[in-house]
Amino acid sequence: MHKFDAKNKHKLDNPKRREMLPPRETLIRLGLHEGDVMADIGCGIGYFTIPAAKIVGENGNVFAMDISQEMLGEVEIKIKDNNISNVKSILTEENDFKLEEGKVTITFISTVLHEIEDKEKFLIGIKKLLSPKGRIAIVEWEKAKSEFGPPIEERLDKTDLKEILNTLGFSNISTINIGENFYGLIAQR
Repeated sequence: MHKFDAKNKHKLDNPKRREMLPPRETLIRLGLHEGDVMADIGCGIGYFTIPAAKIVGENGNVFAMDISQEMLGEVEIKIKDNNISNVKSILTEENDFKLEEGKVTITFISTVLHEIEDKEKFLIGIKKLLSPKGRIAIVEWEKAKSEFGPPIEERLDKTDLKEILNTLGFSNISTINIGENFYGLIAQR
């Protein structure tokens, strides 16, 4: 199982990716609202973090969380460039999110879960971050051949992912289609 290499961070934001996975529209379709407290887990260069900060507004907060200091450095630059005050970056470890439990209204994980070795342990940790009515929103690659993304055998089938979430006690699990390459999955704690 390979992890995304920070040396390839330039691949994380380009016109093709914005067309395939438009950040603001994707977040809104996954149910992000003004006033939410969002944990952007595996935030990378802040592709979703910055639009999320604008959606949640001054009454909301976004925690930009990543295991790579280099990626978080990119987020910090974007925070300053966009004059944003409601984002806090947090250097995490794979199963230690360094965040108080029960305070987040929505956790967001985009194209990260397929890289995680122990998905159940990771998702249990994420569930603990959520407030009692909190939601989890996941974006993953469709398990189909495409010219972009990880090899098909590393992708996570949406039916399998729904089953894992169900086993872990998440409820109201639903999927949304995000173009031909991605799917979104939303569930409640």
